[in-house]
Amino acid sequence: MKISFQGEPGAYSEQAVFNYFGKDVETVPCESFDVMFDSVISGKSDMALAPIENSLAGSIHQNYDLLLRHHLHIVGEYFLRVRHCLIANHGVKKEEIKKAISHPQALGQCAAYLRNHGIKAEQVYDTAGSVKMLKESGANDVAAIASKRAAELYAMQILEEGIEDNAENYTRFLAVGREAIVPESDAKTSIVFSLKNVPGSLFKAMSVFALRDIDLTKIESRPLQGKPWEYLFYIDFIGSIHNETAQRALDHLGEYAVMLRVLGSYPRFKG
Repeated sequence: MKISFQGEPGAYSEQAVFNYFGKDVETVPCESFDVMFDSVISGKSDMALAPIENSLAGSIHQNYDLLLRHHLHIVGEYFLRVRHCLIANHGVKKEEIKKAISHPQALGQCAAYLRNHGIKAEQVYDTAGSVKMLKESGANDVAAIASKRAAELYAMQILEEGIEDNAENYTRFLAVGREAIVPESDAKTSIVFSLKNVPGSLFKAMSVFALRDIDLTKIESRPLQGKPWEYLFYIDFIGSIHNETAQRALDHLGEYAVMLRVLGSYPRFKG
């Protein structure tokens, strides 16, 4: 099985792929989230594992937009504990570091650490990619922020481990494939919808779940492109669309929604 992820070998996303799918899968590194989704559409990979939110830095909005743009299905989720390392070329001391390079999410998760140590942050395309770039440059005043595995893959020096600002640092990933599944166990469902911009519309939309005691675990609004100040609403709730109660809630929501799409019902991650 081929699983695509965004980043270079050694990225947190690749580690999540191995943790979720097993060590025997073939990983397909992609330079961007767009390329990652396209690889599933084209059949170059069987599925993708896309980061969707981080417990410290928040949502990864681009992937919400890509879920809507592509007709793929969410088939699973995984939570990865993220432990960041300050990585440098061999022989470099921590007090020499003036700048740290990494993915924007990683820099955001280590913002207080960098500020307290007077280290300037610079964004690059990937965590593991930042280690690769640093090794190629040979710089002695620059560090990368990435995983322990990335440091090992590129034979680099770890100056300090666990530099994230909060130990409760988790990234939630969504497994995305071309075919929908029917979850057999405790399930979660993700949907996206839009509403008429009239008073009470969002309240009515939320009430279809409250009236049926359906637990909402996530709500995210995104701008509706081409219609200023109108929004799409992404919601996760406990239950499967194959459950009668959930189906009735969606039928009820359909009475208010201008657009409604189920992104997938899938087993809840229990780590």
